[in-house]
Amino acid sequence: MTLDPAVAATRLAVRRSLGPSGRVMVACSGGADSLALLAATVFEAKRDGVAVIGATIDHGLQAGSAAHADAVVVQMASLGVHETATIRVTVDPGPAGIEAGAREARYVALGQLAEHFRVDLVLLGHTLDDQAETVLLGLARGSGGRSLQGMRAGFVLDDVAFARPMLALSRRQTEAACRAEGIVWWDDPQNADAGFARARVRHTVLPLLESELGPGIAEALARTGEQLGEDMDVLEALADAAYERMRIDGGLDATEIGRLAPALASRVVRRAALAAGAITSELTRAHVLAVLAVVGRTGKEIQLPGHVTAYPVGGSLLFRTDEPLRP
Repeated sequence: MTLDPAVAATRLAVRRSLGPSGRVMVACSGGADSLALLAATVFEAKRDGVAVIGATIDHGLQAGSAAHADAVVVQMASLGVHETATIRVTVDPGPAGIEAGAREARYVALGQLAEHFRVDLVLLGHTLDDQAETVLLGLARGSGGRSLQGMRAGFVLDDVAFARPMLALSRRQTEAACRAEGIVWWDDPQNADAGFARARVRHTVLPLLESELGPGIAEALARTGEQLGEDMDVLEALADAAYERMRIDGGLDATEIGRLAPALASRVVRRAALAAGAITSELTRAHVLAVLAVVGRTGKEIQLPGHVTAYPVGGSLLFRTDEPLRP
């Protein structure tokens, strides 16, 4: 019997990611992407003696979310995982919005579960379509190359290794894999809620681009993100080296800033500001450019988010943390 091409693609993607892992956790929402990933992981793990833990996160954002999490646990067990886990999180929308808050809460929870189960690797079910959406959202925010590169195939967060094996596979392929294996998936209603930016990109923006510019837009966006990621890695490494070279107590030796390429100078200043306590999510490019504009102009000060002040003194660019004003 010939193996379905979509099933074969998901299994190959997982095989390339597992490596020598002894225990692996799969984050599963009950959607087609994560269920296809889970089924492929269970299949590949059997051959290598890898224990698979299925984990689902209840964000508590929808009515019946607890019952849905329980149903996902039952489904994960039916697919052959060694152990299952569910955890409920509290989502703090914060200034970045509910989607970012849910994502942050989810990664914290997965990190806690990974530590509890002593897993070597956590697998995430993001696909090529998710990558294309992420690149488009980054473009809309205008937040630079790091945002435009999209999601990384692998990363480490708080000593926990994460991987996204299916970034080269489409959502169509994961759904086809589920159908071929008789797996019934859940369609999250929030994915169709136009109140969320990602849902609008998925159901309106990308289809419009495909209609007006021709097929293959998602693949092109994902490919662009991958190439930008390679470029960003080089820039970040150069910026790290420059920052270490210029760092002094309280800030930077600014005598070299004018000789740096603008892309490096802005990154070095951003690192210094963050090291002084500036708030990552609120420190904008406009802030960084304002700081660069006053380098060498003793007496000038720039206020940064987080009650941080940048001020030049001679050949130095210094940062101090000020006490917030009391009402």
